[in-house]
Amino acid sequence: MRVKLAKSQRQIQIFEKHLLKDIKAMERMLIEGWFDDEVIRIGAEQELCIIDKNFRPAPKNVEILDKANNPNFTTEFAKFTAEINLTPQVFKGSCLTDMENEINDLLEKFRVASKEFEVEPILTGILPTIRKHDISIDNLTPMERYFALCKAINKLRGDVYELKIRGIDELIMKHDSPLLEACNTGFQVHLQVAAPEFVKMYNIAQAVAAPVLAASVSSPILFGRRLWKETRTALFQQSVDTRSTSDHLREFSPRVTFGNKWLKKTILEIYREDIVRYRVLLSTELTEDVMKKIDSGEVPQLEALNIHNSTIYRWNRPCYGISDGKAHLRIENRIFPSGPSVVDEMANAAFWLGLMIGYRDEIEDVTKLMSFDAAKNNFTTAAQYGLDTKFTWFNNKKVTSQQLILKELLPIAEKGLNAAKVNKADISKYLGVIANRVKSGTTGAHWMLSAHEKLTKETTNEDALTIITAGMLKNQKKNIPVHKWKLPSIKDGVKLDHNTLLVEEFMGRDLFTVQPHDIISLVSEIMDWQKINYVAVENENGNLVGLVTSRLLLKHYKNSSLEDDEMPIPVKSLMIKNPITIRPEATIKEAMETLEKHAVGCLLVVKGKRLIGIITAKNFLAITQRLLNRRANV
Repeated sequence: MRVKLAKSQRQIQIFEKHLLKDIKAMERMLIEGWFDDEVIRIGAEQELCIIDKNFRPAPKNVEILDKANNPNFTTEFAKFTAEINLTPQVFKGSCLTDMENEINDLLEKFRVASKEFEVEPILTGILPTIRKHDISIDNLTPMERYFALCKAINKLRGDVYELKIRGIDELIMKHDSPLLEACNTGFQVHLQVAAPEFVKMYNIAQAVAAPVLAASVSSPILFGRRLWKETRTALFQQSVDTRSTSDHLREFSPRVTFGNKWLKKTILEIYREDIVRYRVLLSTELTEDVMKKIDSGEVPQLEALNIHNSTIYRWNRPCYGISDGKAHLRIENRIFPSGPSVVDEMANAAFWLGLMIGYRDEIEDVTKLMSFDAAKNNFTTAAQYGLDTKFTWFNNKKVTSQQLILKELLPIAEKGLNAAKVNKADISKYLGVIANRVKSGTTGAHWMLSAHEKLTKETTNEDALTIITAGMLKNQKKNIPVHKWKLPSIKDGVKLDHNTLLVEEFMGRDLFTVQPHDIISLVSEIMDWQKINYVAVENENGNLVGLVTSRLLLKHYKNSSLEDDEMPIPVKSLMIKNPITIRPEATIKEAMETLEKHAVGCLLVVKGKRLIGIITAKNFLAITQRLLNRRANV
């Protein structure tokens, strides 16, 4: 099915017409009992990152997929990501182990196909070593669907994407495309649901989303900043958000959403709300006469509905599909990050699947036990704080995540998996991983932050992130659950080619600047207070216009008397008006050559006219020391 941008009002109108027909068709199918409710299946989609020998993103997905020629492999948004589609399993017996084995088998096949290009796959919610340079539009996978989606989102919100996330650190940045979303990789789990039970089951999925997320958080670092325990949640919403700011307090829903209310009667409530709230982004050539198909006893594809649904990213997404010629409904859990290991992912899946069936049999109506606002707030809080979250649970009970998961949820999940007749050894294995993870408090996020704290005492932030990534890959290959991972060490012997480092990875970011009309004595004090030798000069629009160095100040004070209070000397009279600059995506080798060529002590890093960082001779000495230390440890 060729998906494209809806370019004209006529195309949108035709698509909307098919969309409304699909809704009527599904309504009729629900009334007439067209859906397969006899066999319950599970499935999953494994997203992954592709990294090079320096543990940085490698834009090689198209080449690897061509080499592998495997129908289970498909592209993702960015060239450095890909997806593995798993075979649906009947939800019973050895289904969980079978799925784990299939993931490991397909990952190995992907790894083999990658070797020719000197890259390999890694499972991670957010790759610790990803750089802003990596999410350039040049790294968009060259497929019409992805170009169309970018154009459609840009059309609605413009080409400026602001990202604001606060955790231990704070990240405030602008970008020029929705490729920010490509920083995310997840492990989506599907559960087929009987049509008459869909409303009940979907509401259960919403209620348990928060504690399930709290136990699985694994993405705390983005662009070197320590943010939410599951930063994917905030990043995904902001990166594909089509809303714009307004002068009025009007309500708009983001396209990445938890939802706005409980379901009451039918799955159609979700699809109708999505049509009402969200503009059509994509289209295709639609020829299907859905009512004619139903009249003839043939199951319709509902193509328009599926395309529109694919552009709205509910954390629990409803799905319509066809298996063995029969229509079915699924809930797609989009909460889980990719990794930290395959066994961790399957433990997360088992926990969620068990809760879904366990609470189906345990309670009549979850909406009578908690408010929707509590479920929604629980989810956001869990994304921020992980296992440190305190939940508002059934009957307004306040409970810590550890108490809730260990005392109530794990027993319910065990009952659910037993009711599904999953092998008892598998139940014990996977729920045991969750129990040990929660008891120890060692989620993927906790391990990563602990490793970061340890490593940054011994080396730079950039090297720490690289060593963390290398440690993740090493443990993944052994398929060890994260609660058993040891913290990585600077002595682990990670081999790096520092010549491939980019300027943005080692530049200084904590900048102290002045404006042209500020007085020279202010610059002098700033240098003294902050123990720095360079102060950049920005105009009132935030553009770089000059540089003041300690050598210039020394020369100035040597050749003139102290400033007169009545006649202060402005910075613009002394500053270097055309300082030497460099791009953030330049390599360390280019930076060294530029520094040597111009015989200067620093390089100002600019994007356009904006100052974003600084490199000094001190930075290069630190890099040299890192290389010498690393060589001594090899």
